[in-house]
Amino acid sequence: MTPRVKEILRNYDGNSPGVLMNLARLLMNGMLGGTGRLVILPVDQGFEHGPARSFAVNTSGYDPHYHFQLGIEAGCNAYAAPLGFLEAGAAEFSGQIPLILKLNNNDSLLETKDPNSAITGSVRDALRLGCCAVGYTIYPGSAHSQEMYQHLREIAEEAKSYGLAVVVWSYPRGSGLSKEGETAIDVVAYAAQIAAQLGAHIVKVKVPSAHLEQAAAKKVYEAGKIPISTPADRIRHVVQSTFDGRRIVIFSGGAKGEDQKIFDEARAIRDGGGFGSIIGRNSFQRQKPQALEFLTTAMKIYAGTLA
Repeated sequence: MTPRVKEILRNYDGNSPGVLMNLARLLMNGMLGGTGRLVILPVDQGFEHGPARSFAVNTSGYDPHYHFQLGIEAGCNAYAAPLGFLEAGAAEFSGQIPLILKLNNNDSLLETKDPNSAITGSVRDALRLGCCAVGYTIYPGSAHSQEMYQHLREIAEEAKSYGLAVVVWSYPRGSGLSKEGETAIDVVAYAAQIAAQLGAHIVKVKVPSAHLEQAAAKKVYEAGKIPISTPADRIRHVVQSTFDGRRIVIFSGGAKGEDQKIFDEARAIRDGGGFGSIIGRNSFQRQKPQALEFLTTAMKIYAGTLA
């Protein structure tokens, strides 16, 4: 184990040896192993957005084994997916990449301003499949957020009792937020804080914009001259809001976009003290050679071997 990984694990004092071991598994695996940075491959989009929207652009993605192979060949720290995809390949690829079971999911067949999600897997499923962590999505700002917080608290308690790490996708969304507000710096920082307060070991949020959504928060940001003008400043503020960097914070890759934009975001995450990215559609919606090249470039940026 490297000094940097030991340093990160010291921020989790009070956790069980099992949790620390599984966090170390994530941090020591793959191309970025030992650096304290992470790139995780998530493939829950087939459930969340539908198979055609997710996989038709690269039909290899319809096959669950493809995603295991992509994550392994690219040297990702871990692979995260719902129950079905993991069950379809966990035995075949056992021990080759750390797994994260996504325990709740939402579909896009019924559009609503206040999203909720169904629990679609269990901690026992994660143990059975050899996972090192469970994942759970919350929607701060949704009318159903309190219910999701309660479910997460119960799931996190059970997962930790078995030594599993807890990864929380914290995505602000709801009728009380504007579309622009979903990625506003004050809202994203708040969402990261909520996930950490709910016991997440790893927090996943979206890359924040400079927009300020909440009137009361805007007064504080302006009066305190909190630096949020550059992407790296905003990343630094989100990390600060997540127990002053005592919790691993990673950032969503979002919908498939231009390479340069994504690489610039990776540089901002790196320079702002973020721990890495969780990159799904921007990876598996490319043909494998291009996906591997793309992921390698992102990892080199995080490793500091590419400016």
